[in-house]
Amino acid sequence: MQKPFLLFFLLSQLWINCISAQKTLFSYLDVYNLEYVSDPRISPNGDMVVYRRMGFDIMKDKSIGQLWVINTDGTKHEKLTSREVSESSARWSPSGDRLAFVSSTEEGSEIYMYWFTSGKIAKISQLPFSPSSLTWSPDGTQLAFSMHVPQTPPVLAKMPKKPKGAKWAHAPRITDRLYHEADGMGYIPTGFNHLFVVPAIGGAVRQITKGNYHHRGSLSWSLKGDKIYFSGNRNEDWEYDFRNSEVYEVGVTNGSIIAITNRKGPDSNPVISPDGKRIAYIGFEDKLQTFQVRKLHIMNVDGSNSTVISKDLDRSVSNIVWDSKSAGLYFGYDDKGNSKIGHITLQGKVTKLADNKGGTSIGRPYAGGSFTVSKSGAIAYTQTRPEYPSELAIVHPKSKKVKKITTLNRALFSYKNLGKVEEVWYTSSIDQRKIQGWVVYPPNYDTAKKYPFLVENHGGPILNYGDRFSAEMQLYASAGYIVFYPNPRGSTGYGEEFANLLYNNYPGEDYNDVMDGVNFCIKKGIAQEEKLYVTGGSAGGIMSAWMIGKNNRFKAAVVAKPVMNWISKTLVADNYFGYANSRYPGQPWENFEGYWKFSPLSLVGNIKTPTMVMVGMNDLRTPPSEAKQLYHALKLRKIETVLVEIPGASHGIAKRPSNLITKIAHTLSWFNKYNEKKE
Repeated sequence: MQKPFLLFFLLSQLWINCISAQKTLFSYLDVYNLEYVSDPRISPNGDMVVYRRMGFDIMKDKSIGQLWVINTDGTKHEKLTSREVSESSARWSPSGDRLAFVSSTEEGSEIYMYWFTSGKIAKISQLPFSPSSLTWSPDGTQLAFSMHVPQTPPVLAKMPKKPKGAKWAHAPRITDRLYHEADGMGYIPTGFNHLFVVPAIGGAVRQITKGNYHHRGSLSWSLKGDKIYFSGNRNEDWEYDFRNSEVYEVGVTNGSIIAITNRKGPDSNPVISPDGKRIAYIGFEDKLQTFQVRKLHIMNVDGSNSTVISKDLDRSVSNIVWDSKSAGLYFGYDDKGNSKIGHITLQGKVTKLADNKGGTSIGRPYAGGSFTVSKSGAIAYTQTRPEYPSELAIVHPKSKKVKKITTLNRALFSYKNLGKVEEVWYTSSIDQRKIQGWVVYPPNYDTAKKYPFLVENHGGPILNYGDRFSAEMQLYASAGYIVFYPNPRGSTGYGEEFANLLYNNYPGEDYNDVMDGVNFCIKKGIAQEEKLYVTGGSAGGIMSAWMIGKNNRFKAAVVAKPVMNWISKTLVADNYFGYANSRYPGQPWENFEGYWKFSPLSLVGNIKTPTMVMVGMNDLRTPPSEAKQLYHALKLRKIETVLVEIPGASHGIAKRPSNLITKIAHTLSWFNKYNEKKE
């Protein structure tokens, strides 16, 4: 009986090897198999990393994340707990013996503690709302966090009591707040976020801030544990002074609050130095423009002697971490289309330590990711390349070499044939600036063939695309399209002046930058004039609509979640209060002609391109009414068009994997319809 079984086994292995040798294309359902690393937390002594392992549940159609632990040499890779629920916000105790984290329960999210010596776990809180910004006290005895504290909404009229058993309509929803709804969240519950402390072994939760102001964001304890530093806005006119914030200190025992910065502009992310003498924070003096570089500041703990130490770095800094000697800080920054980790001394000398941070934005190749640093200077971070979403990488302090220690998607990508991603640079016809972009070729690309050429415009517009993994780009490439995604002016990672070129000029010459890229690819033989297609979402949808209003070179377009009319959009979006003077001068009723000048709807009479319009039905950022203005205008003009409305989707259409697939499948279906037509 052993020989037949052995023969069957050998034949089956041969068949499996033959199949695996013929790599298949990346497909829609492969999205559900993707996994990626998020929020890595290296232990204080640098020997272990706890991270959030993210994936997608095909049955519940949502992302899921649970905590895993791995040695920094790549060994002993295992799940932290046996719980099969959401786990996040892992934070090491100062001594590295415990791990606090937040996890879901049937009643909501709670704070849990894990002891590494025993492997035991305990829930140490019973909270009415989910905690955020979890932070250890220096002595390891307390945890601070931020949490929503509700308030009673306003009541304008007293209604008569309804008869017993009567089914009356719901009571009206009444608000008197400037900011009362948020995309992806919907209506914001009344109340404010406050800071709390709880013993690390569990016990009474104590609120330490008061007042009708928000207290949230990153928290930092003083060396003695008697104060907590945070960023907020406790100004009397804080609702309308929304761009401003200060660094505050609050007494843990008495709740006294003192502002230790005072200027016009955002001051955020305070982090106290290990020696307790200085506070580092991020901010800028607000000049009311479209984009400003976020600079790294240091000051004494009392707020005196504030100095900008990154003044010579024309890049925004993020994720700041003091080194163990209080001699400088680690930080993240985007340089062109790549996210990096650097170190800066207190004198301003910058050293780059790692490239390719990111990979946590699965749909499109946006910046992102995070890192943490041990006391010895070992760095754990999320690393990505166009070939894979974020994996866990370690930078060793002595060798300065980067080592990737996870391969979560090996089983998937070992038999998938991905499209090659190539970086390109070209010259703007407007002012001869160098513009960066990327071309994704179809798998098994043949230079002798003529492929359809798809332009994918990024959102923001104050964001950037880069050399990062993108499921959307790979799916377009697998469908036989060459994909081009550029970073025109207005993109971040190229300095303040470059990004701020869109001030009172959007859409403007960013349109020319994109078209210059198309012409560059045609000249290089990558694209064909008769096979051009264009798409993009949000600001990318605005650019796509602008492009087909400016020219008729594209065979088809998919305009996703656009702004078509700045006058109507500005006063109905969730962030309606944030546009005047930073995007265009004045409010819409004060600058009607200016707002209309930059509205794609002003060009709709020129459009001849067959256009699919797509939007999430719960989008509060670029509301469905904007998409419908384009669709209705094209229908009235009898231009080939169709409206795709995605139920339950907010501005982030692709938040649910099935909606990501819906977006791409409908885009390709529309393009294929015109790609298959005879010339």
